[in-house]
Amino acid sequence: MLTRLSIRDFAVVAQAELEFGAGLTVISGETGAGKSLLVDALGFLCGARADAGSVRHGAQRAELAAEFSLSDAPAASAWLREVEFDDADSADAPMCQLRRTLRADGGSKAWINGRPATLTQLAELTGFLVEIHGQHEQQALLARATQTELLDAHARHPALREATRDAAMGWRALHNEREALLSRGDVSERQAWLQHQLQELQAELLEPESLLELDRSHRRHAHAASLIAACELGLQQLVGDDGLTSQLQQLRSALQREAGHEPRLAEVDAMLDSAAIQMDEALSMLERIRDDLDLDPDAMLELERRLVRVQDLARKHRLPPDQLATHRDALAVELESLADAGERLQRLEQAIQATSSQWRDAAAALTTSRRRAGDALAAEVSVLIGTLGMQGGQFEVALETAGDPTTPDPNGAERADFLVSANAGQPPRPLRKVASGGELSRISLAIEVAMQGLDPVPTMVFDEVDAGIGGAVAAAVGARLRALGDGRQVLCVTHQPQVAAAGHAQYRVSKAAQEGITQSAVEYLDATGRIAEIARMLGGAKVTAEAEAAARQLLS
Repeated sequence: MLTRLSIRDFAVVAQAELEFGAGLTVISGETGAGKSLLVDALGFLCGARADAGSVRHGAQRAELAAEFSLSDAPAASAWLREVEFDDADSADAPMCQLRRTLRADGGSKAWINGRPATLTQLAELTGFLVEIHGQHEQQALLARATQTELLDAHARHPALREATRDAAMGWRALHNEREALLSRGDVSERQAWLQHQLQELQAELLEPESLLELDRSHRRHAHAASLIAACELGLQQLVGDDGLTSQLQQLRSALQREAGHEPRLAEVDAMLDSAAIQMDEALSMLERIRDDLDLDPDAMLELERRLVRVQDLARKHRLPPDQLATHRDALAVELESLADAGERLQRLEQAIQATSSQWRDAAAALTTSRRRAGDALAAEVSVLIGTLGMQGGQFEVALETAGDPTTPDPNGAERADFLVSANAGQPPRPLRKVASGGELSRISLAIEVAMQGLDPVPTMVFDEVDAGIGGAVAAAVGARLRALGDGRQVLCVTHQPQVAAAGHAQYRVSKAAQEGITQSAVEYLDATGRIAEIARMLGGAKVTAEAEAAARQLLS
């Protein structure tokens, strides 16, 4: 439910703060005062495209903000959690804040709960919060998808919708798997190609550890002569007649003879003893390395051949050598998956046929239910529009085939199209082609009344739903709006006193010139203010005692 609307420097409104409660809130004012600007402001907050002309003359930007209570909008709360726009601190009293700025150069920015958002995200969220029924064509009710959803809600057949959707999604998954299998081309050719590739790759040890050892072995054999010479030199320096080992032993003997005179020499001897142990280990390792080295031209040639084969495989498959093992394993998995490709393709064909038949049965049951619901909704709305100044008018629900009938659709085999004949004797036309904005708004009102309790959107906005009517018809429109407001929040821009009197609350919009610039102001009306405003709507510029009495009568 909308709880607050803030407007600053928008069109001719310098600044306005409106608070809303449950029920029917009406907005009245003289012609041209800017009543519909409040609806336009809400529309911009709902993601409508920005127009630089909407910024008040002389201002740099317009700022719009709205606050919604989410206690009656679980779908909006779920959307906010899904896209992580929710406010965890307001879990006990869930609220949502929207803000949008429009610059004089045409640029705009939007925020949801203080976080930057796109216009698409703004429109998605407000689709769960607000429906605007005005005298323009950008209404959700004009879309066939919305009309189909309303028809399904009126039919109360979620199980049929779910069965149809599940069958279609199952068919789509099987169809995609079959297409992926067929896209591989001739299976036998693919298997032969994979087998050949695998044989080449499996002929080599391609694991990263094996490749690293191959490189090390090649380096050892390539430098075997110099490595052997280095080892021999090291051994000679360590164990020769005058080698390091002999010199170290002589030094230790000399120090041990004098250790009795200086105790610290024993510590030096212990250190030299450790060094001797390290030298012995180094000597043993040098011997092992020398013994492992071998000047073998044949082994060197084989290592070079292996390196060349690995490099050739890397170039052929356009991969670094260390990724060849992963590629080999992937080819093995694909080859294994093709082992029963023929049988799998046959099973897929059978499953696709079975799922398609399942969808046709579910969709046929859904169509039958939609026809029954369409007849009932048409009869109810036809009666309602007759009470709203369209005597003799008829409302119909047509079902038109959607898309390719051979492709299961999650939403069923058809889409609803709302048709209306505003006057007796006229052929019905699609609702989106109705010429009169006032008639379109009243038809929308009739549909919403018929759908009361079924449409999940908590806030309905009607812009001059009473255009072109008066008297008893206006009173009927007011009564319907108030009845609709008993179950949800309704905002209505009106110029009819009978409609204004039906509201639970009322705002008045007025305009005046300040410093040569026309500005609109919005005022919340108390009981006395409502009497005065409705009297003005009844009697014109000059409010008489009779008009005030009539206003009191309407309000009572």
